[in-house]
Amino acid sequence: MATVPSCQNGTMNARTFEKFREVVYARSGISLGPQKAALVSARVGKRMRALRLENHEDYLDYLLHDETGNELVQFLDAISTNVTSFFREPKHFEFLAETLRKWHAKGQKRFRIWSAASSTGEEPYSIAMTVLEALGSRGMDVRVLATDISTRVLESCLCGEYEAGKLDTVPETYRSRYFEVLRDGSATRFRVREMLKNLVVFRRLNLSEPPFPMRGPLDVVFCRNVMIYFDNCVRGRLLDEVYRLLKPGGYLMVGHAESLTGMMSEFRTIQPSVYVKR
Repeated sequence: MATVPSCQNGTMNARTFEKFREVVYARSGISLGPQKAALVSARVGKRMRALRLENHEDYLDYLLHDETGNELVQFLDAISTNVTSFFREPKHFEFLAETLRKWHAKGQKRFRIWSAASSTGEEPYSIAMTVLEALGSRGMDVRVLATDISTRVLESCLCGEYEAGKLDTVPETYRSRYFEVLRDGSATRFRVREMLKNLVVFRRLNLSEPPFPMRGPLDVVFCRNVMIYFDNCVRGRLLDEVYRLLKPGGYLMVGHAESLTGMMSEFRTIQPSVYVKR
């Protein structure tokens, strides 16, 4: 019986780590600091085990010479970090609801919102719930575009199923309205109802490679907790593209730990982490 090659062959050497850093930056725009060596080694180890490769250099060679591009997708899936929750940073959703009501009161009926780093779907589905609560569904033309570089998390988004603990930040009225309960023995899961899924379109997109295929104009862009992984060059290109896609008076929301301070940008600050296109 054949044995599976072991990946437990020590820490990745500095030269190999630097090569992986170059690939990640070139193909995703994510800038990995030297403190990420252990993380990269562990994530690469998963791909090595899947491919029955014995050392990091063999995997690097496989990655660089895979003409299909499939392994690059798998590699970036493994490297990218996806941390999110429903209604994370709730002030953004309060601002969104208030803004949508104002626009609707002025006669607007078409709304386009982009969740630029959708992760496993909590953010775009939170946006969709906020839209329905603020506007209802009758007579509205609403689409939420949700993008991510990871095919793995996009599959999770499309499935729309979450463990019970994931819904701790979802108001009880929203749970019953927008989710159905799935029971498997003693375990309880929740699945997004079709009325919510129908508002959201999921697509794979690399934020480091503008111009993007969307035509716009967009009303609101959520680009939260993703630019912290980019250097200023990639951030600048991304901000320029978001600015192009937004309508005049449209809003960009970034994570509370992020800021456009010091960036060459035409956005004007409305409140911390919320910016408007002039």
